[in-house]
Amino acid sequence: MKHFALAVLLVLILTSNFAQPTFAQEEGEIRVLIDGLPVQFDVQPVIKDGRTLVPFRAVANALNVVVHWDGATRTIRAHDSDNSVSMQIDNRIAYRNDQPMTLQVPPEIIGGRTLIPLRFFSEAFDCKVAWNSSLRIVTIVSPRREMNVIGFYALGDTATSSWTNLFGQVFPDHAIGNTDIVDEIAAGWYAIDGEGNLLTRSRTGWQRPTGWESVLAAAGHYELRTEMVVHEVNWERMLDKLLADDVAVAQMVDQITLEARDYYAGVNLDLEGLGLNASTEELMQIQSNFTKMARLLAEALHNEGLSLTLTLHAPNSAFKGYDYKALGQIADRIIIMAYDYGTKPEPAALVLQAVEQALQHVAPEKLVLGISLPSENPTSIVTKVGIAKRYKLQGIALWRLGLVQEEVWQVLRAAIR
Repeated sequence: MKHFALAVLLVLILTSNFAQPTFAQEEGEIRVLIDGLPVQFDVQPVIKDGRTLVPFRAVANALNVVVHWDGATRTIRAHDSDNSVSMQIDNRIAYRNDQPMTLQVPPEIIGGRTLIPLRFFSEAFDCKVAWNSSLRIVTIVSPRREMNVIGFYALGDTATSSWTNLFGQVFPDHAIGNTDIVDEIAAGWYAIDGEGNLLTRSRTGWQRPTGWESVLAAAGHYELRTEMVVHEVNWERMLDKLLADDVAVAQMVDQITLEARDYYAGVNLDLEGLGLNASTEELMQIQSNFTKMARLLAEALHNEGLSLTLTLHAPNSAFKGYDYKALGQIADRIIIMAYDYGTKPEPAALVLQAVEQALQHVAPEKLVLGISLPSENPTSIVTKVGIAKRYKLQGIALWRLGLVQEEVWQVLRAAIR
């Protein structure tokens, strides 16, 4: 199954025409893509004796490989958690995990930069490498990485059943299904009203399904962690008014905590639409009110041994009502909703920007990249997961179970362990 999944992943990238992301290419220029993402070089790659040489630091950084340059011996040493490589300038003998290997082309210094044979270096770190001579593109698929996968579990229909998609059987029967790739369920069953009351049925369509206890039981059977999702949208500024009302906020915190304590390992709070078209003064107050509420909820949950996840609009979205710096210190983690930018698939450049802006304020191990399945395809998923890999995020969150095609499951298996 693993080899089949890797083959699917490589074929998808090679046949995608590299439509995402787009970037200019000079005549004769060699492009290098890692998981569909371009690698930028200060010295252009060259071809020597049929082998592509590239500046080693750019590739190493993109693969999260630690590199060292020994100027005295002109030796490059690199390692990750599984493999190590040693190469010397102008020397065809290299070492992988202390085993000697003969290179067809040795490393060279060109334009003041150290260039290394790309295929050897990449494959030494368990990557898959392919060369498209007509497009002059080197395609690299990075090795599988450990990553947390959260699946939003929401009410669907017979064609988009979260249960069937996850457990591989029609409710109430269940099997391993795709539980091997999902670590957590975010149960999208709750909402709130303007007075802070917890609802199990909302005007947006979120509701707790009949037989919801069976979902939690099946999740426990396959050792899947569960959090309850509380979702609401700022229609007619309802959330703005709620968050400004201390009594309503206290009611909301109490009711959410009581429900979570009895059934879940934590809470996933998804309050959307804050800060749109707000003035600077209004925006500061909205952010302050949301942060104050999040702090109260986090304290109540932590006192019960429960976690708080915040699902937030991306920092580069139109909704600026979320203070990522303050919230990153309060919440156990943040899911970045890096989607709904207006095109499909979601533009990789904007997703990258969202992650980089979030990382200015929040540690990568507390960030999860949200992926909207309706906006993506199997090829573009490779790139989105690649972004999470490249920036060492805690993981990815899939909106939603029920919409994950079999080909996408195979892509995830090839990318994540």
